[in-house]
Amino acid sequence: MVDYHAANQSYQYGPSSGGNGAGGGGSMGDYMAQEDDWDRDLLLDPAWEKQQRKTFTAWCNSHLRKAGTQIENIDEDFRDGLKLMLLLEVISGERLPKPERGKMRVHKINNVNKALDFIASKGVKLVSIGAEEIVDGNAKMTLGMIWTIILRFAIQDISVEETSAKEGLLLWCQRKTAPYKNVNVQNFHISWKDGLAFNALIHRHRPELIEYDKLRKDDPVTNLNNAFEVAEKYLDIPKMLDAEDIVGTLRPDEKAIMTYVSCFYHAFSGAQKAETAANRICKVLAVNQENEHLMEDYERLASDLLEWIRRTIPWLEDRVPQKTIQEMQQKLEDFRDYRRVHKPPKVQEKCQLEINFNTLQTKLRLSNRPAFMPSEGRMVSDINNCWQHLEQAEKGYEEWLLNEIRRLERLDHLAEKFRQKASIHEAWTDGKEAMLKHRDYETATLSDIKALIRKHEAFESDLAAHQDRVEQIAAIAQELNELDYYDSHNVNTRCQKICDQWDALGSLTHSRREALEKTEKQLETIDQLHLEYAKRAAPFNNWMESAMEDLQDMFIVHTIEEIEGLISAHDQFKSTLPDADREREAILAIHKEAQRIAESNHIKLSGSNPYTTVTPQIINSKWEKVQQLVPKRDHALLEEQTKQQSNEHLRRQFASQANIVGPWIQTKMEEIGRISIEMNGTLEDQLSHLKQYECSIVDYKPNLDLLEQQHQLIQEALIFDNKHTNYTMEHIRVGWEQLLTTIARTINEVENQILTRDAKGISQEQMQEFRASFNHFDKDHGGALGPEEFKACLISLGYDVENDRQGDAEFNRIMSVVDPNHSGLVTFQAFIDFMSRETTDTDTADQVIASFKVLAGDKNFITAEELRRELPPDQAEYCIARMAPYQGPDAVPGALDYKSFSTALYGESDL
Repeated sequence: MVDYHAANQSYQYGPSSGGNGAGGGGSMGDYMAQEDDWDRDLLLDPAWEKQQRKTFTAWCNSHLRKAGTQIENIDEDFRDGLKLMLLLEVISGERLPKPERGKMRVHKINNVNKALDFIASKGVKLVSIGAEEIVDGNAKMTLGMIWTIILRFAIQDISVEETSAKEGLLLWCQRKTAPYKNVNVQNFHISWKDGLAFNALIHRHRPELIEYDKLRKDDPVTNLNNAFEVAEKYLDIPKMLDAEDIVGTLRPDEKAIMTYVSCFYHAFSGAQKAETAANRICKVLAVNQENEHLMEDYERLASDLLEWIRRTIPWLEDRVPQKTIQEMQQKLEDFRDYRRVHKPPKVQEKCQLEINFNTLQTKLRLSNRPAFMPSEGRMVSDINNCWQHLEQAEKGYEEWLLNEIRRLERLDHLAEKFRQKASIHEAWTDGKEAMLKHRDYETATLSDIKALIRKHEAFESDLAAHQDRVEQIAAIAQELNELDYYDSHNVNTRCQKICDQWDALGSLTHSRREALEKTEKQLETIDQLHLEYAKRAAPFNNWMESAMEDLQDMFIVHTIEEIEGLISAHDQFKSTLPDADREREAILAIHKEAQRIAESNHIKLSGSNPYTTVTPQIINSKWEKVQQLVPKRDHALLEEQTKQQSNEHLRRQFASQANIVGPWIQTKMEEIGRISIEMNGTLEDQLSHLKQYECSIVDYKPNLDLLEQQHQLIQEALIFDNKHTNYTMEHIRVGWEQLLTTIARTINEVENQILTRDAKGISQEQMQEFRASFNHFDKDHGGALGPEEFKACLISLGYDVENDRQGDAEFNRIMSVVDPNHSGLVTFQAFIDFMSRETTDTDTADQVIASFKVLAGDKNFITAEELRRELPPDQAEYCIARMAPYQGPDAVPGALDYKSFSTALYGESDL
């Protein structure tokens, strides 16, 4: 079967290209272009042609019988043009030119042309339909002409909520049949096959004529016959189709069904006034319900966000330090997890909350409702203040974490250094008190005494050399106390023990020297060679101990310059090793010379050098130790140098990316500012451009993620400064969040302008004129006008607000509208709202009261039963719950006051 309906989508009636076709133009042609019109190039499906013949014939007869005539064959009875002209006079109520009564073909063509000219005069474009074809009895052209007449005089004027005729008729059917089960009207063909939709239309307007609950969906013939018979008997709608024709066709003819249904629409048009009033009330109530829902959503979202901020700030303000660096690093990792996982969704919620608030205020202004005032503490400014407090706490918490990690790292280094120096000192002092207390000089020979004196001098020299180490140990302990080291008690105890022991050694050393000097007077000789050995060996031994201590000393650096400084110092130390080796050889040569002299003179030495305990074996052992420690120190320094080079690479890598991302964000912010001021093209073009711009910004997010990864590597490497860039990750994050918020707000502003334009019927040219006027006086491009700038703008638009008493009063009235908060600034959105109110009309409380009065049958009150009958269930219950009882003298039980309810909708009184 040919899909005649689908094939005719692109066809429209228009002036014939030749012959005697009637010409015409106007809105009817545009309207016909929206309908599924006749296409002469396609053949009618036989079943559809049969249905159209019946329907169109019945429709014509329903009008012709008013003139006392009718037709039997639609393509034959209109050939002479007489009944066609009569039909047009009946349905239009106008007189056509006098017809020609001759029987010749030319007379018939002239009559048909008069009818076609009349149709064209009504704004209908007739394409390819000529008088000759009607006179020749062309069935397709005749049916097409009748369909055109039906569309123009029976369907065109049908409009529901500013829709086209077909859409309006379909919407009317859908609304009227919505409460009925098994009825779902989606088109004008298969949705009507089971007959339930016809019965539902009748029952909705005349419930006493149809027992709808007894109808069955599986019996379409009975359903259709029942509806057609009731309509013909009680509604004066002639039977236009046979039930068998509809049921027996896979897809009934759309035009036949539309023609039939339009008769039902006109039959019930008396109820249209009440329906229009109900529609107005529904529209007002729907706006109110939607606004209440948006208010509830805002309150809920604001409460949730504020609660999250209140829970998070105490955590960020917790500054309880941990004892170890591992515990503080875990806190830092928890903070990073908060930054990556928990905070970003809340940033989106905050932005969406501001957008919802702006959209709600715009809708309230457009519907003449009072501005929404959130509950105390939940204003956008309150949320911004709490958010600022959160970010301040967040910044302080991060700084505290990093400072604590630096402090603990310094503490660990100092504590290890303290333990190392203390261990070396304790090892050196071991046995020194016993040695100083030994009274060996009482039984010694003169030479022994001389040796003891020299030995004691060497010890004093050694003691003096160790004074610096003791002072270093005390200084380290003091610094650990100042930095609040967790094990300060044990450090202090050990340090005090070392200091007490050092004081005791000093006292004992002084006492022993006095005793030796007293005995020295009784001694005369000393082995100068041993003495020289002892004097040179002691400082050399001390130098080797210091060298070993320095070679094993721990170090901590943060920059490549610091490690290079240590390497330079180490290289300088290594350059002194040849001189030290020569000193070692000289000292050992002294010892060998003493032994050679003793052997050559057959002198028996008592054993070790009496002046020192530093033997050649000790010197050689410590020298070998120094030689072993030097390459180990080289290796440690090279490892640290490699680490610092890696850290420097991380710094440069982060700086390279940050120096790209930071300026990019700044540039985008400036571009958005220019776009929001210039606003070229239509609002839809601007919105599309902004959304594309928003997509390009979102597409840049991987660059920010890469920077976050590089920043994490820097923090894991404990890098705390970067001289290669002025941008920190915090700057980048704040800039990114501001960029996303700015583009979202700009898009929301344009969407609100579109909403204002569409709701108020403002043309694109008016909107551009408003924007041009606003931008002309917005000299600083700040997006707002001061009072004087705004006054100049109004004067340029023709408002009489000059500096006189009447002009000042008018200007003050306008300022109270556009700047109700007295901020001293007029935004573009407030300017557009004002101009839209000045140039368009909106629903008012008086209009709503008049609509309720229609539903109430001109009574001063309305009942719950009337509301439930005329309004959808949810909106009817909404009114019943909020209307106060009517108190007038004509009140009846259950009467409701619709006047106070209507004024309350527009903020003129309290519900």
